Amino acid sequence: MEKRTCTALATALVAALTLGATGCSGGPQDGTRGRKNLATANNGRTIGGTPERGGTLTVLSNQDFTHLDPARNWVMNDMDFGTRLLYRTLVSYKAAPGTAGGELVPDLATDLGTPSHGTRTWTFHLKPGITYEDGTPITAQDIKYNVERSFSPDLPGGSDYAARYLKDAKGYQGPAKGEHLDSIKTPDDRTIVFELRKPFAEFPNATVMPTFAPVPKAKDKGPQYDNRPFSSGPYKIETYQRNKKLVLVRNSHWDPKTDPIRKAYPDKLVMVMGLKPNQIDDRMIASQGADASAVPWYALRPESAAKVLPRADVRKRLLAESTNCTDMVQMHTGRAPFDNVKVRQAVQYALDKEVVITSSGGPAFNDVSTAYMPATLFDGKQPDTLKIPTTGDTDKAKKLLKEAGKADGFTTKMTVSNGDKGRAEAIQQSLAKAGIKVVIETVDPSAFYAAIGDTTTRTDMVYTGWCPDYPSGSTFLPFVFDGRYIKEKGNSGNHSLFRDEATMKRMDEIAAMTDAEKAGAAWRELDGEILAKAPTVPVLVRRWPLVVGTNIAGAYGQTSFGGQLDYATVGLKDPAKSEG
Repeated sequence: MEKRTCTALATALVAALTLGATGCSGGPQDGTRGRKNLATANNGRTIGGTPERGGTLTVLSNQDFTHLDPARNWVMNDMDFGTRLLYRTLVSYKAAPGTAGGELVPDLATDLGTPSHGTRTWTFHLKPGITYEDGTPITAQDIKYNVERSFSPDLPGGSDYAARYLKDAKGYQGPAKGEHLDSIKTPDDRTIVFELRKPFAEFPNATVMPTFAPVPKAKDKGPQYDNRPFSSGPYKIETYQRNKKLVLVRNSHWDPKTDPIRKAYPDKLVMVMGLKPNQIDDRMIASQGADASAVPWYALRPESAAKVLPRADVRKRLLAESTNCTDMVQMHTGRAPFDNVKVRQAVQYALDKEVVITSSGGPAFNDVSTAYMPATLFDGKQPDTLKIPTTGDTDKAKKLLKEAGKADGFTTKMTVSNGDKGRAEAIQQSLAKAGIKVVIETVDPSAFYAAIGDTTTRTDMVYTGWCPDYPSGSTFLPFVFDGRYIKEKGNSGNHSLFRDEATMKRMDEIAAMTDAEKAGAAWRELDGEILAKAPTVPVLVRRWPLVVGTNIAGAYGQTSFGGQLDYATVGLKDPAKSEG
């Protein structure tokens, strides 16, 4: 009965939002082709028109950032906030709703880079007149320095495109001892040249990452830089109390003439942290006082949908873009019992994805995932190579466990972020039917990636996900399944600790392909081959439902940032009504 009620509620939400999107620009494209769902309904939708300049935008959050240091920032919502407000990168995404936001545009650089030597070398030139918050010039050397510091062992967690692709980078430990990478050259203050160890035609996409933001050496404070990044963007940090409050004010030295991406409408942004998720939902729905000029940091909880549906005035303030990210149950393949492929396959068959979907708000908030890469990397529809029922197959799971010598089942632990506890309990419930007893360990979101990134202390299972940084299999499968880049601490992506020689060999072969269409087909084929080896179980692809305040304008979900609000353009209808 409860499952039916949730499903009916979700179906109604789909219908309501589809109607609510009538007359908005955009429509089914790429990953949403032919599907009537929230991603389709919200593609291209902008709430509130064009903002007015001024006022205070408030962000209500249940958590702190994982990292704001650009060398360590590789979590989707943190990257959105950091790269749109605090620092600029060589290249960025166009400020536009829906799939249009996936277009690469120059940011600090004058263009998207010039390749040479068969795309093994990339040269970028910086725009003139770009400065930090104190008015000092941003230089090519500052970008080189931040890329180098991303290799530092005491700065884990960041994007590792530099480590994967830069020539002679293996074993490099950062610039702390005066050592520098010869594969990054700065002939002058406005020119930076990257020499790669192999051809990489997609390198401009990688320079969107915060790793390619500037950090002046004189301002670097090691791990403490996380508390006060030096601004190259439209705002600077006025105060930052961890887990409590962040206040951003205008960077008077930011020149909008050099920056066509960021509009910087509000005078101030205040992020209030440590709130309860249900409290945030209720405040956003009510939209009273200062909350009318507020946006939520995290997605609307599924259980709050019932408070949105009956009210047309609230529905029209609701966005729900696809995150384009796949949630997965990742198993420690280097440790018993998950070093046995039959045990891992048993988990694949035992998992009732419908139960997990229901716990997540139903089909209005999620799509069942039958492959690792999201639908956008499969021309709009994931394949179902294993043909496992979405409700699971308990008998098949028990048979596999018996073949693995685990006829009586076993007990294991799974680490999840606090916000995923409901999903974890649904997983726990379905696996228990096959004799797999799961003990759930919850971790605060701000500490979650550090906890699961420590390979010596982490649990046997983790529930997490992966989002492609841009539309290519090269930014998904290698990061989740290439065992050569597993770190003892700060491990990211490959949380199954999967080390499979055949898989890694095939990844190298695909990466060397010069025909993008053939490479795309090869990545899709490899997805199914890895799935058969079961290092992880793909569960679902979420959408990102957000209710914004009644005084908010310029709000849309940015597909390139996982459906998050694009902070480059959001602001207020009437700045005089804001408080803070």
